[in-house]
Amino acid sequence: MALFGRKQTVGLDVGSGLIKMVTISHRSGEPELTKVAFTSVVDDAIVEGEVVDTGIVTDAIKGLFAAAGIKSKTVVTAVGGRDVIIKKVTMDRMKESEARDMIRWEAEQHVPFDMDNVELDFQILDPDGEGLQMTVLLVAAKRELVESKVSLLGDVGLTPTIIDVDAFALHNAFELNYPDAMAGVVGLVNIGHETTNVNILDSGVPVLTRDIPVGTRRFREDMQRERGITAEEADRVLQGFERNEMLDPFLESRGEELAVGIERAAAFLQTSSRSTGGLSQLFTTGGGARIPGLNRVLADRLRMPVQLANPLERLRVADGVFDTMNVDEVAPLLMLPVGLALRKAA
Repeated sequence: MALFGRKQTVGLDVGSGLIKMVTISHRSGEPELTKVAFTSVVDDAIVEGEVVDTGIVTDAIKGLFAAAGIKSKTVVTAVGGRDVIIKKVTMDRMKESEARDMIRWEAEQHVPFDMDNVELDFQILDPDGEGLQMTVLLVAAKRELVESKVSLLGDVGLTPTIIDVDAFALHNAFELNYPDAMAGVVGLVNIGHETTNVNILDSGVPVLTRDIPVGTRRFREDMQRERGITAEEADRVLQGFERNEMLDPFLESRGEELAVGIERAAAFLQTSSRSTGGLSQLFTTGGGARIPGLNRVLADRLRMPVQLANPLERLRVADGVFDTMNVDEVAPLLMLPVGLALRKAA
């Protein structure tokens, strides 16, 4: 699903800590990852998804495209955060054209935004059903959020062919790589620089998203403050492959915050929908998913399997893409941009 509707697609993920870009070729009919590039963003240039220093961010994007040798001026990108609402609703069964006329009224019942300043989209989840009612996935984003993303890209000389939603882009990549997880209720948790996004899928449909204000930055600042180490030293611990006892107290405290947020999201889903069961399995992705020991802490606290999700599990990768990178370090960062690049603009 896209809020607004090639042979090769550029997926651009503008995050608070890193700007990530991937290209996927669709020429053979089977998607193939052909390029990956990153650039860092200084702290506070982007805060909670909002660009605070446009100059720094636009320069970073321009430099990223130049260094990667990307000539394309079109990209697929996404919006997310608290100004995006995803809601599964029930409506009287009707044709899609009729539903489009009714969706604004339906959204007024579920979306806590001024409807004059909202972009809406929807998808009928059971179009071939025969009952009197149908299930619809409703998406609403504040127009200002969408317009600011378009404006930012325009300053760089880029045009978004699709503006997706973070949760749907994550789902696209996850579904390709983990088709067996499209049954039952599972969680896909994207642990980013500032924020952790909790996405709950019911039978393969993203039905609930929640943001938890905990990310790798909090872990880093905790360690700097309590251990008296530099940001670079803290990052080395967080990005290491072995669990470090220096990290253990922060795994427990911040892991508890994440677990409580995930539990609350799952409980809300159970009480507010017709979901057939509770959360049964968790997959983590994003830079924070690689923090040594964090998945184990979450598994013990939530009492359920927790697995690091790999966006390259089933995706073809062209020769040479990771020649200058450690694929095990990079892969957790790619779920969102890969999901974007899997989209083909009409």
